Amino acid sequence: MRKARTIFVCQSCGSQSPKWLGRCAECGTWSSVVEESAGSLSVDASLNGGGADPVRLTDVPPNSADIRCATGIGELDRVLGGGLVAGSVTLIGGDPGIGKSTLLLQLADRLARVGHTVLYVSGEESIHQIRLRADRLGVRNDSVWLLAETSVDRVIEAVKRHAPQTLIADSVQTLRSEALESSAGSVGQVRDVAGRLMVLAKQTGTATFLVGHVTKDGAIAGPRVLEHIVDTVLYFEGEKGHPYRVLRTVKNRFGSTQEVGVFEMKGYGLAEVANPSELFLAERSHGSSGSVIIASAEGTRPILVEMQALVTYPASGTPRRTANGIETGRLGLLLAVLEKRVGLGVSAQDVFVNVAGGLCLEEPAADLGIAASVASSWTDRPIDPRTLVFGEIGLAGEIRAVPQAESRLREAAALGFTRCVLPRRNAERVTDPPLEIVGVENIHEALDALGVR
Repeated sequence: MRKARTIFVCQSCGSQSPKWLGRCAECGTWSSVVEESAGSLSVDASLNGGGADPVRLTDVPPNSADIRCATGIGELDRVLGGGLVAGSVTLIGGDPGIGKSTLLLQLADRLARVGHTVLYVSGEESIHQIRLRADRLGVRNDSVWLLAETSVDRVIEAVKRHAPQTLIADSVQTLRSEALESSAGSVGQVRDVAGRLMVLAKQTGTATFLVGHVTKDGAIAGPRVLEHIVDTVLYFEGEKGHPYRVLRTVKNRFGSTQEVGVFEMKGYGLAEVANPSELFLAERSHGSSGSVIIASAEGTRPILVEMQALVTYPASGTPRRTANGIETGRLGLLLAVLEKRVGLGVSAQDVFVNVAGGLCLEEPAADLGIAASVASSWTDRPIDPRTLVFGEIGLAGEIRAVPQAESRLREAAALGFTRCVLPRRNAERVTDPPLEIVGVENIHEALDALGVR
């Protein structure tokens, strides 16, 4: 009997090799190359169910299925771009226990309340375990169907038999295709399973949610092509010990990216946070050095958070740099600017920076807040608690303009702030500001305006 041809595939990056390698030649990962069948994938590439003849763009009729359906969870609708689109495929990733399954079971309940049939497929839990979680969340609806299954072929059969409007697969790494001999979670299996479910969603109009495991680096496990196949990619973020969860849009074919939804984990499930700024500032310190309020624009939503810094003499010979909520590399860059351009002697000090509330800030508008909090802690001079700051800092110490300045100012004024230090270019463009604004061109002017230099 002739043996099926096999190839060796890296489980980290998906690169292929005709022989086994101890270290992947593409990504450099050790012990990640495994043997898989070289058989072709079983995905039918015809998404419209018909032939492959091209049609004119103007001849394509509008699709009534593109009308968005509200999920009943406002924060989820925000990150999806306004609601659920029939036939869309959404991938949700996040650390274990952060709330992915909880959110999707709550979503199933909300959709069932408006008449949708939902099929919840789990490859990790039995239906009795799902029922226990549903009882805790108060989910009881006849339109929610449960299926404990790891075969994608049987999942597809169930979808065709029951014709649900929404399919939830928890998780894509636990499903496997009978067409491949490799184990569930391998690069080939994840690619094949995701591709088949994508084709099924487009052909039947079933809105599909896939839960994705993440690696220790925070990236979704499996081949990178998984994120290219789906329509929307959402990441659940949250610091351990904090009840707040942030659902961030990384990719969205039906709306803008970098939108965020904020939730609070409670005993009965995830609760929406309608005003995250007020929540993040509820326990801020007053009159303490090293604290400043910054305005971060996450997507179209401005969020005010407290930036905290502590500069102290090192306990050992090597100064420490610790950052929570911002990139450590960004902190090192800003400390170098303060050392070189302002003469702040922080190179030999321990520096700890924290974004209160567990929010992760990625945009450069937080630069001025980081520098101001570090300078405040170093000089031991508190910043006025009613003053807001935002702006990007360049390597020459210049303060660069950032987008959405007016929406940040309106959010600050609504929460009682009376003054804002911001880039001068932004200040010149603001008409009828709702609070006092101070435009600055460089880090010297900014620290002087804040009284911490």
